[in-house]
Amino acid sequence: MITFYIKHITKYSYSNPVIDGATLIRLHPINDEHQQVVSHFISVTNNSLVETYDDFYGNKIGTFLITEPHDELSIISEVEVNKISRLFPDDSNDVKTQWEELKLRQYEADIIDFLKPTLFSGSEEVLNLIQSKKLNEKTPYKAALELCEYVYSNFKYIQGVTNVDSTLNEVWDLKAGVCQDFTNVLLQMVRMSGIPARYVSGYICPSDDITRGEGATHAWIEAYIPFYGWLGIDPTNNAIANENHVRLAVGRNYEDCSPVKGVFKRKVESDLYVKVEISTTKHKEDIEVPPNTFTGSKSNNSYQRNLERIQQQQQQQQ
Repeated sequence: MITFYIKHITKYSYSNPVIDGATLIRLHPINDEHQQVVSHFISVTNNSLVETYDDFYGNKIGTFLITEPHDELSIISEVEVNKISRLFPDDSNDVKTQWEELKLRQYEADIIDFLKPTLFSGSEEVLNLIQSKKLNEKTPYKAALELCEYVYSNFKYIQGVTNVDSTLNEVWDLKAGVCQDFTNVLLQMVRMSGIPARYVSGYICPSDDITRGEGATHAWIEAYIPFYGWLGIDPTNNAIANENHVRLAVGRNYEDCSPVKGVFKRKVESDLYVKVEISTTKHKEDIEVPPNTFTGSKSNNSYQRNLERIQQQQQQQQ
């Protein structure tokens, strides 16, 4: 068992005061037999009350409102969590039996949402790859790991070439991106091979074997392995997710797992500051939250993008 202490700061700085901010957060770590949350504290601008509920996929969701004018929004999450190693699948059942088990379970409530892939420009290429590698003649466990290695080997980890709104087509054409992009690609490839797969958001903790994704939230997939359950697979690091991966949320895609999103009133620009610090020792120097030093950056204004999406949907419905 390893204990991690995680401090996650999200700070929005606005060009002018906004009002009636409604925010949804997925910053409550999953609590189960492999991940035990010892303590968790969330503090929000103006000491806003954070109300919680469980969504359809079992994630704990937090919501809060700030009605008064504010020119910044700060969300600080502090977690102490115990991570417990889990055994890898023994993969002893024969190939045919395992694929038949997947077919038998494909319409069950905890599986059905994670089977349908999204078509994109690389779909035909992926199907040819699955056929050429004869993945249906291998166990689902080995097939998923082989696809993970393919993404890791054929996509370059480059920060800044994509953003949260980059499409599968763009990432596939670039053959580059960050953890979210690697995860989105592998998610579709695994589903196209007939294996249920779900998106996971969380944190990656310091390790000699893991070099990518520290300092912010991380993403990977979980593939459903017959007679075992959900297995975390990290294409960014070509690794099986285990004690160094702390899970925040699972879902069909990024939209089901995004750590922070919301809307507000008034048209402004915003800057986003995110910092995640992880340690195995409890007493560590605090991370300072920067003051509002709005610079005019538009690239990370996720609040404004969410507001525009809602307005577009309302116009289409009308």
